[in-house]
Amino acid sequence: MNPVRYFSVLGLCLGILVFSCKTPPVTSSKTEPTPIQKSDFDIIAYYSGTGEDLDQYHWEQLDQVIYSFCHLRGNRLAVDSEADSLVIKKLVSLKKKYRNLKVLVSLGGWGGCKTCSEVFSSSEARTEFSGSVNAILNNYKADGIDLDWEYPAIEGVPGHPYSEEDRHNFTLLVQELRDSLGAEKEISFAAGGFPEYIDQSIEWELVMPKVNRVNLMSYDLVGGYSTTTGHHTPLYSNDKQVRSVDNGVKCLLSKGVPPKKIVIGAAFYARVWKEVENINTGLYQLGTFKSSVPYKKFDDLFAAKNGFDQYRDFASQAAFAYSPSRREFATFDDTKTVQAKTIYAKNKGLGGIMFWELRSDLPEGGLLNDIFLSSGKKKN
Repeated sequence: MNPVRYFSVLGLCLGILVFSCKTPPVTSSKTEPTPIQKSDFDIIAYYSGTGEDLDQYHWEQLDQVIYSFCHLRGNRLAVDSEADSLVIKKLVSLKKKYRNLKVLVSLGGWGGCKTCSEVFSSSEARTEFSGSVNAILNNYKADGIDLDWEYPAIEGVPGHPYSEEDRHNFTLLVQELRDSLGAEKEISFAAGGFPEYIDQSIEWELVMPKVNRVNLMSYDLVGGYSTTTGHHTPLYSNDKQVRSVDNGVKCLLSKGVPPKKIVIGAAFYARVWKEVENINTGLYQLGTFKSSVPYKKFDDLFAAKNGFDQYRDFASQAAFAYSPSRREFATFDDTKTVQAKTIYAKNKGLGGIMFWELRSDLPEGGLLNDIFLSSGKKKN
């Protein structure tokens, strides 16, 4: 990449609506918490590839890989195709060499959970779903499930149904899954990294005793629907933007979520806006979302030859780039920001760091390697 220029951020107000981290009243649960094994600090990758590239990754640096995605077929969890089935088998086969690696399958994803609200509103459907999850995990010899319902009880994908009842139905779903899978299988869920989700989507005091971890999606905090630029995955808030990794963690802690069950997220991709005026080097300006760019293409696309200069917001611990000639703004994680996130997670006593996604990384010397070295972990 071209030499990095640094400056402290000053700019116009982003105008992001700030939600308070409200603590809901605690309600009783008739189900006793299940003892769950927890590792000290996990590095977790999401993977959505074809399986043909698996040999290029350093699996010894990972504790867990989450295959993305499986979907609902009726009331049951389904592997979508024979090709997807083969990928899961290949991932599980890695465990022969990497003994500590766990392989999970994920439900949903952005756009992949349209019927979740309806299906999980039924006791019978939740039971059928949990049984199908158990069957898939046993069939593939996988280690657990990650629930990526975006989102219970609040709007996610425009047009996808949601209701206030989703919040408690999610609790019942997790309880049903734990009863079906037993104590040995992993259950995690991907949580929106913004206060509206944290306040309204989950009954934290009932859900967290049943799961191994919550994977905080502390990226896309300024997403593709935004008409104003900003940091999509900053470590800290600033006076123009409240949404951040640290803000999400503080909100979870205010709900009583144990630190060791919180896993923060890193982004192995950039968000790019076009038609952005050269004011404040494009930060906190009006623009039109253009695309996402994987980390492995940063050196080419955000290079000086394309008119980009790169910057760092020291207050937020966030990286970004701007091209005056192209009028394009990019926000992303890089080596320094993932190192800072990893050290933050270690210092806070959190359960680990995860990222979307493995295919976006460089095969050698990429962001996974930066995370691994910063974690102080030994190779699996």
